[in-house]
Amino acid sequence: MQKILVANWKMNHSLKSANDFAKKFIPLVKDSRNKIIICPPFPLLPAMKENFFRTAILLGAQNAYFENSGAFTGETSPALLKDFCAHVIIGHSERRNIFSETDEIVNKKILLALENNLIPIVCIGESLEVREKNSAEKFLGSQLSNSLKNLNEPQISKIIIAYEPIWAIGTGKTASPQQAQETHAFVRNWLSKKYSLQLAQKIPILYGGSAKPENAKSLLSQKDIDGLLVGGASLDAELFAKIANC
Repeated sequence: MQKILVANWKMNHSLKSANDFAKKFIPLVKDSRNKIIICPPFPLLPAMKENFFRTAILLGAQNAYFENSGAFTGETSPALLKDFCAHVIIGHSERRNIFSETDEIVNKKILLALENNLIPIVCIGESLEVREKNSAEKFLGSQLSNSLKNLNEPQISKIIIAYEPIWAIGTGKTASPQQAQETHAFVRNWLSKKYSLQLAQKIPILYGGSAKPENAKSLLSQKDIDGLLVGGASLDAELFAKIANC
């Protein structure tokens, strides 16, 4: 079964190192049966579009604003991004925690991305404090409810959800495959109750928490894990190729 592997480069790679990555990466994944999406920093999107032209590798942006144009210095709109990529990460924990993005802002971004025919990769996830209070499911349910507010079935059918336990991002810690599966099953069940079982089964749910070659296969073998959102390991062509070829 095809899995979805998303590389989130965050604020890393120069033009030269990104070009070097592409040159090395393309032949390593030419036989991969999985869907591969590279999300570089905004300035690298044009070069990566050229590098991956005529390959099966897709591009995504790491963020988008909730207006198509206007006096919003430093922001990038879905209307601009759609010429360079097909996907956009929305609501990553770093956007929520560092830049104070609320569920309401995430919701606006999702709706406008969809209007521009971009596929949102919508991130949700709980902190260590929330998990230790045994409140993870309540917290995630609230994030889902508020972030996906006013989305109808045709719209929700186009999104990708990424569960990223905040306590396992950039820390080297990883939820066990069983822990990740339990949470993914909760998300799938929530979607089935909110929409329908048929729709819930179609929506890809990715795991994003310090995924690397050593744990990729065991994570991807879980019933409700449809792919991975990869951070640090996606910066190295050989490491990410090992994950992409699982």
